[in-house]
Amino acid sequence: MATYDDPRILRAIAHPTRNRVLHELSAAGSLRAADIAKRTGIPANQASFHLRQLAKYGLVEIAPGAGRDKRDRVWRLVDDDITINPREIVEQPGGAAAFTVFQRNSVAWGHHLVDEAYRISDDDDEDRAKRIVSETSLRLTKPEAEQLQRDLGEVVARYRAVGRASSGDEGRELYSVYQLIQPMPELAGEQESVEG
Repeated sequence: MATYDDPRILRAIAHPTRNRVLHELSAAGSLRAADIAKRTGIPANQASFHLRQLAKYGLVEIAPGAGRDKRDRVWRLVDDDITINPREIVEQPGGAAAFTVFQRNSVAWGHHLVDEAYRISDDDDEDRAKRIVSETSLRLTKPEAEQLQRDLGEVVARYRAVGRASSGDEGRELYSVYQLIQPMPELAGEQESVEG
């Protein structure tokens, strides 16, 4: 697991398309720009541009020996798990602004995921079968919460390996697994409803 504390990296991964490219590479293991373009619906030259930007900050690299020839570039993540250190980032010049943009985009993405998970559509039966929403509350010590995170990480890594080892994409699509383990926050707007 690589931990990053460079504000420029936050700006790079805050971009929605680059973030999606990282997700595609995480799930697949390695892809060509044309593969990413097909999966994301962006032009291949844009996929190449975003890959080069991510490579500039050390997040992706060309997979050695994976291409058919020297011109055939196959990209992969430098590290499967990207972790950021917000405290060290905000203490650097430009870090607070970079973290604000990253946080705003991350919160918007989290809202989008929840909205999509609960969306009712005309194709509800088919769509519903693909969406699994679960929320659980546990009483844990800090070490137990850390162990839970490691355990979940192992399960995700196992399924990632299965997806990467599969031949072709038949029957497979990109799923978002959004993990959030934290102490229970205060109720949103509770003070306003009590006073109002």
